[in-house]
Amino acid sequence: MTMQIADDVSLSSPDAKSRAHAAAARNNLRTEPRAVRIAIITLAIAFLSVFVVLPLVVVFAQAFSRGILAYFDALAEPEALAAIKLTLVVAAISVSVNLVFGLVAAWAIAKFEFPGKTFLITLIDLPFSVSPVISGLVFVLLFGAQGYFGGWLGDHDIQILFAVPGIALATTFVTFPFVARALIPLMQEQGTQEEEAAISLGASGLQTFFRVTLPNIKWGVLYGVLLCNARAMGEFGAVSVVSGHIRGETNTMPLLVEILYNEYQFVAAFAIASLLAMLALITLIAKTILERHLDEGHDVNDH
Repeated sequence: MTMQIADDVSLSSPDAKSRAHAAAARNNLRTEPRAVRIAIITLAIAFLSVFVVLPLVVVFAQAFSRGILAYFDALAEPEALAAIKLTLVVAAISVSVNLVFGLVAAWAIAKFEFPGKTFLITLIDLPFSVSPVISGLVFVLLFGAQGYFGGWLGDHDIQILFAVPGIALATTFVTFPFVARALIPLMQEQGTQEEEAAISLGASGLQTFFRVTLPNIKWGVLYGVLLCNARAMGEFGAVSVVSGHIRGETNTMPLLVEILYNEYQFVAAFAIASLLAMLALITLIAKTILERHLDEGHDVNDH
């Protein structure tokens, strides 16, 4: 009798009910026949193999098709080194700018109410809906020789297009939603209670941000920076429009891959492409780790 009462009490507790509902949900997901489950899993694995795994295997196979020495010789070419350096510089600039913008925009949207808030969110999402080629053309219309600011820039000997500033601007535009979009839902979920408590205890706005807000969103910041950096290093469309394709000067890694491939330098092209592929794999692994930390943070906040 005592054991029966204990079982009834345990089943009536909130945790026990949650576990029971979770178990029931898992059982509901397994109501499909075994053949259907096998077919779905097989289809998913086949799709990933054809569209993800196979292209990666081809890239690395072609890159090393003439041996490891030819691979490293291709990477040591002056054009390749210049493209790698330019890609890293542009990624560093765009990620830094987007990190500052993302933090400010997410803090404003998640913590405050103000006129035009919905419009600001729409502007943040704009690069997701605009083709990168179109965004590159916008910069040409603004800073080109016949653009709105082209005459003034020419008179003052300032080079924007076909130079690092233009590439950095185009890359920053297509990547600026990533940090903000990673932080906005996270900061909205956390609310404003901790910040209000810190301010009521005498902390300034900057002290509240660096000692309360930033530690709570650190994994979200890293997640947004990771995605922003991956997109910045792999951007092709917008950069292709504003770069001018000046060999050894304004070609990033994706642009150089296209040029080398069109010139039938397949080993060199796939060698550069393999670096981008390795970046994608590293990004995938880091993304998985950061998502795990974010999920753990959500579980702690729920409890």
